[in-house]
Amino acid sequence: MNSRSHRVEGTEIVQRRAVSAVLAATALLVTAGCSSDDGGGGASGGGTTPSSSTTSEASPTRQAAEETPPAKGSVKVLRTAATGLDTPWGLAPLPDGDLLVSSRDQATITRVDGETGKKTELGEVPGVSPAGEGGLMGLALSPDYASDHMVYAYFTSASDNRVVRMLYEEGKPSGEQLGAPDTVFKGIPKGYIHNGGRIAFGPDKMLYAGTGESGNTGLSQDEKSLGGKILRLTPDGEPAPGNPFPDSPVYSLGHRNVQGLAWDSKQRLFASEFGQDTWDELNAIEPGGNYGWPEAEGRSDEGDFRNPLAQWATDDASPSGIAYAEGSIWMAGLKGQRLWRIPLKGTEASADPQAFLEGEYGRLRTVVSAGGDKLWVVTSNTDGRGDPKEGDDRILQVQVS
Repeated sequence: MNSRSHRVEGTEIVQRRAVSAVLAATALLVTAGCSSDDGGGGASGGGTTPSSSTTSEASPTRQAAEETPPAKGSVKVLRTAATGLDTPWGLAPLPDGDLLVSSRDQATITRVDGETGKKTELGEVPGVSPAGEGGLMGLALSPDYASDHMVYAYFTSASDNRVVRMLYEEGKPSGEQLGAPDTVFKGIPKGYIHNGGRIAFGPDKMLYAGTGESGNTGLSQDEKSLGGKILRLTPDGEPAPGNPFPDSPVYSLGHRNVQGLAWDSKQRLFASEFGQDTWDELNAIEPGGNYGWPEAEGRSDEGDFRNPLAQWATDDASPSGIAYAEGSIWMAGLKGQRLWRIPLKGTEASADPQAFLEGEYGRLRTVVSAGGDKLWVVTSNTDGRGDPKEGDDRILQVQVS
């Protein structure tokens, strides 16, 4: 009951309880590799275990009232929006339809014309120290971008992973349009592998960041460490109000390497995660939830850990970015070289995951909503682990159902 409900008259309370009882009864009737950045290594699940599978933890009564997308969907590539990108990683759509894309290894941010594909370099981000899986990674626009023109970026420095924000001044010459980075948050463990890197502003206008354990598995279960976590921050980099641990930016723990963050139409958070040798994961994120690494990879019988809503053999996924559209989570696969569709019924998968674009465009790094039934998909073939073709790397616009 919210604060206003305490002030309703007794009659209204009775009426609301009666309505709730009817709704509940109706619902009851209706209910009848290391798979690190390269997706590299190790067993792919072994034996006759299927390459993808789903699990359910949500209440059946609760889920029955939610609209469910069809079990099977579709993907149509509408066009190639840009080509010739160098190690693209983060993507941030601008209000006018253009796109900002980061180069992990060049530490630059480029503006791509959403119609013509013309590229204009904004500038190089100082302080980035690219190496291995580290460099300039996730991008996000300020919730107040229309007035403050701030661009947030997650990058690897010489000493850590951190989040900065920069003023984007379109009127300046190409190459000089980024202001000096203002450090918003620092101290995230860095490594040659497992640097996380995805950032996004949630429906609550708080800043979420997916981090990795930098190859030190013990960090994931350490509530005081920033490694192997999802962090929730204010736009100024303070621990966000309402976080599950007092005065801490940690929102969830027990992660190995989180590189995908997305919210559904009900404002529920989902995250993709690299497994080691056996299972990659898509998780429904709850505040304070422990997702098991390194004690559990994929599903576990350990009651203290939250199980993934779907898991994949590492050869078939090695997931990075995710986006929500048309009732499903859409997940990019690096080693898997495919786009996965996971239809949702609340916080569980309503049908088996379905693969698209398998091997057609190589490694897929980032997926971002383009509005309605359209997505932007970014390839990742120039990152040292792919097989670049003419035109790589590229941004695709796809239509999904």
